[in-house]
Amino acid sequence: MADLSGLTERIDALEIRLSYQDVTIETLNQTITAQWAEIDRLTRQIAELKERVREAESHAPGPTNERPPHY
Repeated sequence: MADLSGLTERIDALEIRLSYQDVTIETLNQTITAQWAEIDRLTRQIAELKERVREAESHAPGPTNERPPHY
């Protein structure tokens, strides 16, 4: 009977650990999903800003990205 009691306690401990691990995995999954959405948003924003800078440079007066004459 002592072996059965010890086995039951070990199974209970494993089930508790599994429950905590399930919660942790779900929390990590939600965090990663939120971070991926933020990275995607920031990537799109950087691409938009790059395009705006290119457009502003193309409409800027004077030479753009030209080496000075002393080179």
